[in-house]
Amino acid sequence: MMHKALVDLFESLISCDPETLQAQPVKAVLLALGSNHDAQIHLPRVRERLTSIGAITLSTAFQNPDFTATIELPKPDYTNQCIYLSLAKPVTLQQLQQSFKQFECDCQRQRLKEPSTSIKQVTMDIDILLVKLDKDNSLSKNNDSEWIIMANRYPFKAHERAGIKELVAGIDS
Repeated sequence: MMHKALVDLFESLISCDPETLQAQPVKAVLLALGSNHDAQIHLPRVRERLTSIGAITLSTAFQNPDFTATIELPKPDYTNQCIYLSLAKPVTLQQLQQSFKQFECDCQRQRLKEPSTSIKQVTMDIDILLVKLDKDNSLSKNNDSEWIIMANRYPFKAHERAGIKELVAGIDS
């Protein structure tokens, strides 16, 4: 069961489609990292890259089964980790997404153009779960919090909720 304060936190936040936020300056993000191929190499590489653009706080890295796996089509487990990234200087969401796509490419991330029956090896996947906008932002002014949920990522997966819970507990203490 999810921590009540965390549930209350999510219920108090607004969510927006990423397209709505593209030009907005972001000062912090909560990320979900995932890898099902050479995670022991790629996660540290991306964490190091993230420290070049801000300060990071890490959750525990969790190993999870691929939720799309079936008995007929088994898939490798993922290593997932949530990261709170406080940016050294605000950048637009679009710029941040471009940086993260480059980080994924630097890990030889392959994106399939067409659906495939082969097992997809994901060296690195970086998803933005929450964004923290400047408190003077018009979206923040209409919200009790500066945090906004990325609508395309909510509701969060179990490992994301666990990582967020751990980060919130560490940040609040």
